[in-house]
Amino acid sequence: MELEKQGGILIPQQQRNWQGREEWFFNRDHTDTYEQWYEGRYKRAEIWQKKVMEQLVTKDKRVKTLLEFGCGTTRFTRWWKDIGIEATGGDISPLMLSQAIHLFDGDLVMADSHHMPFKNHTFDSLAFITTFEYYKDPVAVIRESARVAKYGIAMGMMNRNSPKVVRRRVQEAFGKNPFYVTATFYTPAMLTKIIEEALYDRDYTIEWSCTGLPKWFPVQQWNVPVGDFFGLYVQLNDVD
Repeated sequence: MELEKQGGILIPQQQRNWQGREEWFFNRDHTDTYEQWYEGRYKRAEIWQKKVMEQLVTKDKRVKTLLEFGCGTTRFTRWWKDIGIEATGGDISPLMLSQAIHLFDGDLVMADSHHMPFKNHTFDSLAFITTFEYYKDPVAVIRESARVAKYGIAMGMMNRNSPKVVRRRVQEAFGKNPFYVTATFYTPAMLTKIIEEALYDRDYTIEWSCTGLPKWFPVQQWNVPVGDFFGLYVQLNDVD
């Protein structure tokens, strides 16, 4: 049996995947290097993603607290305070959270987004940053979000309308890119239809904006549904 040293403890190599799960966020080979991606080739993309999310969320002046589900290592979660929002993080992956506790000084919870362990309207808003793509029942997750969040739902998504989607699928076919094998990519229109189904009995408005455009492109953000990333905010209007 091949052993590997982690945190001063020898563990079997096959246990790198938590409980034998094959999703990349249950695999230490990927979770242990997650932060490095954002410090390297994705640094510029992260800057523009945060600009988009800040513009969308801060327009809703009611939002002072936020729960980010699928927080991972808290790359975004620890950023919300920079724009005046107190954040809490939630994730289903203990491997991600094992890093998050050393990087984030706020509250963290390990749970499934389909069944959030919070009372109604615990937070002003709820956020999903590049994690909603992995949910098996997106309608149920949005309904659960609207229960836990009082004023709105913020969503940062990898856009289906991007040439990078084709590249990723080709890479997957050759076993080169494990990160999006189980992901479902949406466009703003596709996501809007899911929201309509989930919140059919609610009064809300939606605003979205795209980024993730080539560096040479004359603009880096626009309200055209093309780009590698889009941010979308659902403002709930039927609450006091």
